[in-house]
Amino acid sequence: MSGRLLILLLLPGLLLVTLLSLLLGSVELPPADLLSAMLFRENSLASEILWDYRLPRTLFAIVIGAMLAMAGAMMQTLLRNPLADPYILGTSGGAAVGVLAAFYLALPAWFHLVAAVAGALFSTLLLMLFSGFRRSRDTNRLLLTGIVLTTGWGALITFILTLSPSSSLPGMLFWLVGDLNEQASLTVPSLVLLLSLPPLLLASRPLDLLLLGRNQAASIGVDVPRMRLLLLAFAILLTATAVAFAGPIGFVGLVAPHIIRLISGSSHRTLIPATAILGGILLVAADLLSRTLIAPRMVPAGVFMTLLGVPLFLYLIRRQS
Repeated sequence: MSGRLLILLLLPGLLLVTLLSLLLGSVELPPADLLSAMLFRENSLASEILWDYRLPRTLFAIVIGAMLAMAGAMMQTLLRNPLADPYILGTSGGAAVGVLAAFYLALPAWFHLVAAVAGALFSTLLLMLFSGFRRSRDTNRLLLTGIVLTTGWGALITFILTLSPSSSLPGMLFWLVGDLNEQASLTVPSLVLLLSLPPLLLASRPLDLLLLGRNQAASIGVDVPRMRLLLLAFAILLTATAVAFAGPIGFVGLVAPHIIRLISGSSHRTLIPATAILGGILLVAADLLSRTLIAPRMVPAGVFMTLLGVPLFLYLIRRQS
């Protein structure tokens, strides 16, 4: 399928899940009430639900889903592995440890993003060091290293939670499984997403050539170290920002890029925007399920993404074997 056609098909899908997210929840909004609240912003229950809760939450899910999906696409290109994902390879876990440490030390909220970037960078460097990905093409070694790192970060997370005061544990646990808080700031994640798209799209051709291998890409004229640094920087920045604001939501970065590659191939000119749109669709759909299946109770959206991602990940491992 051509890239333009795929994007034209994904955009109506995004609009559809957005509309459903605005209409459905513990209190269903009739379409007429939703339209009235959007056009006139009158002082009513429908207007309050729309503008104070559902619309900010839905937009937040779209941005976070797009960031995680793009980070997964960058990791898969960097490591030349379709099973690479910030969550599976430990990048999200490192960022989560950084944020929880900032919570525990009662550091200001603006420092959480710094802590997330530091944790994600450290975890990614450990992955590259111990997996030997520069010398070896062994996928099993890469995945095993990522799983070990994820397990280690999980132990550190448990240790931090054990030391934390009981009054702060509910909020930390809810954030830890992926909390799409409608009150969270949308400004910083949106800026990071918008600033990441242009340079990655401009680098689409070199990124395509990078998939051929380091030596082949260099022989064609690609500045391989620069491209790898670009991929690493944006993968870490996108992952850390998403984790800092929404918690470590897993498998969006695995599912979205893989689906796009199966449909339209690996051209980054299509892969990057299409993956971002599909990531938004998946996370909005997961959030919609979290708010409607057992309403009025609400389950963190990260739970539903994990329930979707685990069987797909097992299928992909079996398919690659």
